[in-house]
Amino acid sequence: MTRRAARQRPTCPCGLQETYDDCCGRFHRGESAAPTAEALMRSRYSAFVKLERDYLLRTWHPRTRPGSLDLDTGMRWTGLEILDTTDGSTFHATGTVTFRASFKGGSLHERSRFERVDGAWVYVDGEIGD
Repeated sequence: MTRRAARQRPTCPCGLQETYDDCCGRFHRGESAAPTAEALMRSRYSAFVKLERDYLLRTWHPRTRPGSLDLDTGMRWTGLEILDTTDGSTFHATGTVTFRASFKGGSLHERSRFERVDGAWVYVDGEIGD
């Protein structure tokens, strides 16, 4: 592939400079699990962008997971900014990720909590910020 072709390849919605297939797509397809709380947070953001309802439910803690999830097909997510992380590595059982997710017309600021369940990171809940 030429350098120009490589620059034109679309990057993952999560903001990392990899293609969706090589980045969050592999998590969505179940080929591997997110290795950190931040990677799970990024993959969940991408799941909202790609309307991957099953992935969102699968990566939600069983204690807090809703029975169903309706996604707004008209929502246009425009970017993700990770503001802070606490713990959440391969050596931790819990972690937090504070982020700002932008969408057409505004943004969502949240501090999300994550835990490991059977070795896999899952989303527990979040506190909405200003």
